[in-house]
Amino acid sequence: RLDGEFVELLQKVLCSSKCPEQIQLLCAAILREMSPCNDLILSCDEIQDTKLLSLMSSILLAQGNKKNEVSAVGQRIVRILERRLPEGDSARYLLPVLSNVISLSPESLTEEQTNLLSKKMADWLRYASVQQAVPPPSGGFFSSPRTRPPGPVTEVDGAIATDFFTVLSMGQYYTQDQWLNVQAFSMLRKWLLCYGGKELKTPNSDDKSGMDRSVMSMVSPTSSHLLPPKERLREKAFEYCQRLIEQSNRRPLKKYDEDLQKACLIEAVTIMDIICKQDSSYVYRAASFLKILHGRICGDAAYARTLLPIAQFFLNHSKTAAMDPDVIYKHLLMDIPAQLFHSSSLAFEFVQFCKDNSQLFTETSSIFKQSFPNLFKFLAWNSPPLISEFVDLLPFLLDASTAIEIFHLLLDLPCLTAALDIQLRSTALPTSKRAACNPAVKPATCLEAFHHPLYKSTFQYLLRTKSAPEDAPEGLIPLRQLLGSLAGSPRVMQCAETVPVLLELFFRVVSEFADGPLINQLVVLLLQRSDQLYEIPAFKDDVYRVLSSQLVMLCKLHPALMVELSKEILDFSGTVSNIQNKEAIFTHMVWAIGEYVSVSYDKRCTVEQINQFFENLETVLFEITQLRPSASTRSYAPRAISVLMATLTKLAVRSQDLIPRTSMFLSKMRTFVQNPDVTSVYCKEDLEQILNQATDLMNLLKMPSMAQFVLMPPVDVASTQFQKEVKDSLPFALRLVTRLLEPAPGFMPG
Repeated sequence: RLDGEFVELLQKVLCSSKCPEQIQLLCAAILREMSPCNDLILSCDEIQDTKLLSLMSSILLAQGNKKNEVSAVGQRIVRILERRLPEGDSARYLLPVLSNVISLSPESLTEEQTNLLSKKMADWLRYASVQQAVPPPSGGFFSSPRTRPPGPVTEVDGAIATDFFTVLSMGQYYTQDQWLNVQAFSMLRKWLLCYGGKELKTPNSDDKSGMDRSVMSMVSPTSSHLLPPKERLREKAFEYCQRLIEQSNRRPLKKYDEDLQKACLIEAVTIMDIICKQDSSYVYRAASFLKILHGRICGDAAYARTLLPIAQFFLNHSKTAAMDPDVIYKHLLMDIPAQLFHSSSLAFEFVQFCKDNSQLFTETSSIFKQSFPNLFKFLAWNSPPLISEFVDLLPFLLDASTAIEIFHLLLDLPCLTAALDIQLRSTALPTSKRAACNPAVKPATCLEAFHHPLYKSTFQYLLRTKSAPEDAPEGLIPLRQLLGSLAGSPRVMQCAETVPVLLELFFRVVSEFADGPLINQLVVLLLQRSDQLYEIPAFKDDVYRVLSSQLVMLCKLHPALMVELSKEILDFSGTVSNIQNKEAIFTHMVWAIGEYVSVSYDKRCTVEQINQFFENLETVLFEITQLRPSASTRSYAPRAISVLMATLTKLAVRSQDLIPRTSMFLSKMRTFVQNPDVTSVYCKEDLEQILNQATDLMNLLKMPSMAQFVLMPPVDVASTQFQKEVKDSLPFALRLVTRLLEPAPGFMPG
């Protein structure tokens, strides 16, 4: 914090008319940096010099509007712009400040003031000089008093300009009104958004009269002066944008002018869109103009960013223009991501555009949802920066027709990143090094495989540009193995980290519209794809965690799948290796069997089916708890053993002929946990927990009616607070039953 006297001195120096300009700039910069400042006594009310007013206004606007500084600055600038400025002063120092004022507080200007400024902006845009400024005197000793008259401004290709001045008009020196022209265009979009649509509508200001005015202005240049200020500004702004688009067709002499052309194109199309929103009479002219522009630039990838505002225009106005914009959407969504997924700046703008217009796209065109494999290329290559955008975008891409394919795509997202890497490297190779592949020789590297007939079709499927639900992805298994060499790539690993987040969102959205058949399909795929993931250990663990929790959710949504998919579920739960390789999914699947294999959830569930599930899980539990003297004892997840015991007990309660068999099995768990080979591979706490649970379940089975109440709640109360409390207190209930069945100390049976 600066001393008060020093702050006062800075303000005096700033306002001194004898102070050099560089010192004033330094004082203003210091005062801005220490804002907000309570010791500030600056006021812009009496300032006449436009340069000084610009500096002082920048300081006042940095104060945070504590004392209504924004309005005061705005009013002062408008009062100066209202009058004719003295020789040497220029309004061009004030327009950037005015732009800041309307950003901070648009309401600080009155309707009368905005009309006045709209009129001036229309003149600045349309009537700037087409002659270059006189060059400043060099001041040298040998400088000649004679100066050549200024020449005309030129186009970017060097030709003499034959139409009015714009930001794309070139000159060595610029006049004050030319600077105002450039600045007016730079703040035009903001001005139109703030004030362009706020005029009062009259009974005759309908679309037809607007179109008549628009046509009149094309025929008679003088008729535009009769329009209200805001309508006149719209007309001059529209003409200005048309001129910029025409100028962008010229080949520039200097490289950096190409970038200027592209930036001006984007701004011009965006402003046209705003104008058409405010006055639909411009739509017909703009639509035909922009369709021609699209045809001219769509083949040049350098203009990809310009395609976004063009598509935005047709999203907003295609119905009014009575044009079919599908060709424009198709090129944008199908071609651009495939070519330019590696452009990080375009990726963000493109995905942001899709997110902002997702509702419009889904309502107006089927191409949007068909293009999701292409959109995911942006995410695969630019994962961390785009994850939040895709969290917003994904729900609009999902429906019953795309859910299955998107599920596969999410699981294969790191694989897609690796494939894009190979594609880029292959494209960068010189043609001479892209040797023809020998179909008889297996490729040694990923680059060789990219063009090899053995892998070509699977690469094409993974890199497809549109939805292909009929193509089964089983062929991707060898491709995943081939791309395993890229699993350690930082880009691939970053992409893998985004998958669990999107998977959780995927299931949350799908649960809102999925019917029984779709849920069945997802469960089957979930179990199948758990064996077909890209080989990144941390990625597989995260995916298993998400899939296991979502498996339970799907079973809860559609419990009948236990009967409808009994074969697939029996195959999965009966495979002992699943406990080792994907314990989370296995454990949740076994829990769901115990919870939902019941006639309470599906009348088609028979005793035979219950017995079948029981025998399947009994075999698994026997396999992992069997003691083999000749073989080393393997360790399995204690959680899986506990869930298997609990599920067998639940099934036995539903088919009570199984109770003796279950009790006998549970009684053998004491022998298991006390075996020295077992104690050497399990920790003591886990073995105690397994033994305690086996004892509790065995005692519970001695009271079948009690077991039925504890383990088989009625479906209609399964989600009530009462049942939640019962489930929360289940360990206590088991302990209570155990104590009831244990003989009291000193008790002797007689």
